Amino acid sequence: MTAVRPRRVRSQKPIDDLLLSEHQLEEMYSYMLLARRINERSLALNRQGRAPFVIAGVGQEAAQVGAAMSLRKGVDYLAPYYRDLGMNLVLGMSAREAMLNLLGKRDDPNSYGRQMPSHWGNSSRHIVTQSSVVTTQFLHAAGIALGAKMRKDPVVVMTCCGEGSTSKGDFHEALNFAAIHKLPVVFYVENNGYAISERTEKEMPLEHVADRARGYGIQSAVVDGMDAIAVYQNVRPAVDQARRGGGPFLIEAKCYRLWPHSSDDDDSRYRPKKELEEWARKDPLKLFRERVENDGIFPRADLDEIEEKTEAEIREATQWALMQPDPAPEDALGFVYKEA
Repeated sequence: MTAVRPRRVRSQKPIDDLLLSEHQLEEMYSYMLLARRINERSLALNRQGRAPFVIAGVGQEAAQVGAAMSLRKGVDYLAPYYRDLGMNLVLGMSAREAMLNLLGKRDDPNSYGRQMPSHWGNSSRHIVTQSSVVTTQFLHAAGIALGAKMRKDPVVVMTCCGEGSTSKGDFHEALNFAAIHKLPVVFYVENNGYAISERTEKEMPLEHVADRARGYGIQSAVVDGMDAIAVYQNVRPAVDQARRGGGPFLIEAKCYRLWPHSSDDDDSRYRPKKELEEWARKDPLKLFRERVENDGIFPRADLDEIEEKTEAEIREATQWALMQPDPAPEDALGFVYKEA
């Protein structure tokens, strides 16, 4: 029998230069890895004809996990956009639940099989359900933040979108309203370089989405969205400031979508192969693993163990979800009209 090597207990004390404990860093890597592996399995199921549609956040895991870890679970609110699987995992979603959502199963806690995949929502976790119409969640976030301020409830609302969505009127209305009322909301833009097939320079005349904060008199920041630790270090102070009554904050995470827009998209028609190869070398999971390994924070064996555990979790969750019941036709009529 092979002896099992005991893993070193992770320190709960923050590392001074990172402001994160070893335990938090392990969680950060685990969430990013889980999000990546779920997306990979989702695409495989799509190609097998078992999953109808996949719209993934591959390449944006650091931007999502680093930001979500700055929130207080069960206290703060998240109004995400469709790529934000990583954020949902941080706030409590399991691999099983993610697979139920992908497959449109009856017991999917996001919509009970009534929505497309990646339409997130969970009231117990304070994750606000979303529409297929992009950026409407910004208005919802502003409204929730207004309610929290009126109740003197120390709640922060984070809402997210891609940079293409910042051209919508909802984006500007939400920022304007939040600025006027100094609401505790963090507007978080994951700039992955493309609004479906259009490059950022064709979407807006500014280099940074964050520059738009000037028009509303609110603070802003630009962060490297491929670096989970840098994201956390920039988002956490904004969250804390909003909680103290400092008003809204606009943060732009510069990242890159390593996959096509969706499972139905052919990105070879609009972006060069060389560009994709250059960004692939900046894969956030690869960079994070190299950093913590080279800094001597985690031995390679521990990181490999996390990989193996994640793979096993995905296999089990997929097999389990495939066996779960589909919605019945009459389920489409539930939660539409008030029942006597």
